[in-house]
Amino acid sequence: MDLDNKGVAIPCVPNLIVANLDPVTAAAEYRESVIAPYRGKLPDSVISNMEEQLSGSCTIEIAAFNEFSGFITDPEIQEKYDYIIFDTAPTGHTLRMLQLPSAWSDFIGESTHGASCLGQLAGLESKKAVYKQAVDTLSDSAMTTLILVTRPESSPIKEAERASAELSNLGIRNQIMLINGILTSHNDSISDSLYSKQQNALAAIPESLKKLESYMIPLRAYNVSGIENVRALLNKEYSAVSEEKLANNNPKHLSDLIDFLAERKKKVIFTMGKGGVGKTTIAAAIALGLSKKGLKVHLTTTDPAAHLKYVLNDCENIVMSRIDEKAELKKYQTEVLEKAKDSGMTESDLAYIEEDLRSPCTQEIAVFRAFAEIVEKADDEIVIIDTAPTGHTLLLLESTQSYDREIQHTKGETPDSVKHLLPRLKSDETEVIIVTLPEATPVYEALRLEEDLNRAEINADWWVINSSLYAADIQNETLRARAQSEIEWINKVDRHTNGCFAVAEWKTEEVRDSVLEKL
Repeated sequence: MDLDNKGVAIPCVPNLIVANLDPVTAAAEYRESVIAPYRGKLPDSVISNMEEQLSGSCTIEIAAFNEFSGFITDPEIQEKYDYIIFDTAPTGHTLRMLQLPSAWSDFIGESTHGASCLGQLAGLESKKAVYKQAVDTLSDSAMTTLILVTRPESSPIKEAERASAELSNLGIRNQIMLINGILTSHNDSISDSLYSKQQNALAAIPESLKKLESYMIPLRAYNVSGIENVRALLNKEYSAVSEEKLANNNPKHLSDLIDFLAERKKKVIFTMGKGGVGKTTIAAAIALGLSKKGLKVHLTTTDPAAHLKYVLNDCENIVMSRIDEKAELKKYQTEVLEKAKDSGMTESDLAYIEEDLRSPCTQEIAVFRAFAEIVEKADDEIVIIDTAPTGHTLLLLESTQSYDREIQHTKGETPDSVKHLLPRLKSDETEVIIVTLPEATPVYEALRLEEDLNRAEINADWWVINSSLYAADIQNETLRARAQSEIEWINKVDRHTNGCFAVAEWKTEEVRDSVLEKL
C-alpha cells in the first residue's frame, strides 16, 4: 500500500492506522532548518562542512525522533489511540545528547572539533520541551514498553545486550525480549548445523538478558510481508512458497570476483555491509584467493575475535593485522578532547563534544585513520580491509580539510595518511565490494550504503550475496522453502548490478571451512 507520514487506515484490519516516516526526507528538512540561518553569513566551506556533519546516520536518527516525538506528545493522538507502536527506538547515544545543555545552543556555528556529526540539535530551542516530554514518556514504565528484537545468533544477541544496558542506564527499564527466527526441525547436515549454531547462541545469552521476560518466534518458511503472511506468523500450519524463478541460472562465484580483482590489478579492496552479513569472512576468502595466484596480500580486520589468523597465518603471501576499534576510538577521543580543553571551552561544551565522540560516525573516522596508516605503508602489497567507510565519513573528512584551510579552529586534524588515501579511493586501483544477504532488509540496507558511497563518487561495482541457502544442498523442508524465497532478492541484485555479483552458499560458523569452501 502507499503510505504517508500522517497515517493510512488498513482496510482489512479494523482499527489499524499505519504511518510511514521517511527518515531520509525528514533528515533533509531537518538539516535545512538547522543550516538556513547561517547561509550567507559564513563561508561556503563552513556551510559545506556543516551540511555534511548533518548528513549522517546520527542526524537521520534525530530527525526520526523529531517525527515520533510528535506522536507521543500530541494530546489528540494520545486520546485517539489505545496503543502507539514504533518499529525503531532511539539509541542511548541520541537520548544522552538530548539531555545536554550545549545540544540546544548555537555551538555548531561557533566551533567544531572537525570530522564529526556535531550539532544535530543546534538552533531547535523551540523543540526542547517536546523532546523532554518524549524522553520522559519513554522512561515511564507505566506507559512505555521496549521490545528488544533479536535473532538466535551471537552478534545480534550481543547487540541486544548493549542496547538494553544503554537504555536501562537512561531509565528505560520496562523491557521485554523477542527472539525471532528459531529453527525447530532439523534433518540434514545444514539444518543440523544451523540448529546447533542457534542453540549454542541461546545457551550463551548474557545474564542481563536472561532476566527479561522473553518470547520465541519460530523460523518461518516464507517472507513475513503482506497481511496474509503477517497473520500467518502465529499459525504454524500455514506454508507459503514463492513461485519466482531464478533469472540467471549460472550466477558468478567468489572465484570469478577474485579473477576480476587480480586481472584489474586492484591495490586497495574494501568489503562493506551492515553488521552480521559476513564481511570479514568474504575479505578472508578474497585474500586467500589472491594469495593463491602468487600475489602479496595484507589483510587487515576489525574482527575482535581475530580468529582468521588460524586460517590464514600459515598461508604464503598473506600478512595479517587487526585494528582494535575500541583502542583506536579511545586514541582519537583523547586527541580531540585534549585539544578542545586547550582551547578554553566550557565544561558544558566539552560534555557535548564528549558525547558526540561516542557516535558511530566518530568510531568510523577513528578506524579509517588506522586503515589509512596501513595502506600508506603497503605500497607493494594488495591491502584488503573488512570494513569500508561510508560515503558520509569520506565526505566529512574531505569537507573538514577544506574547512580547516579557511577556519583554523578545527580540533580534529586529518593525518597525512588520510589525506593521501581519500583521492586514492576514487581511482581505478580501489574496489569496494558490497556484501549482503538474500533477504529484504539487508538488500535495502546495501542499496542505501551504495547510494551513500555514490555521493562521495566511490563506485561499488561488485556485490556478494553471502550465506545463501539457495546455493546450498538443502533437504530440510523449512530451509528449502526459505531458499526458494531468496530468489526474489537474488534477482533484484542481479538486475541492479547487471549481473556483476557473486553468490556464496551458507556454511557453518567454522571459519576455516567457510573461507576455503567459499572459493
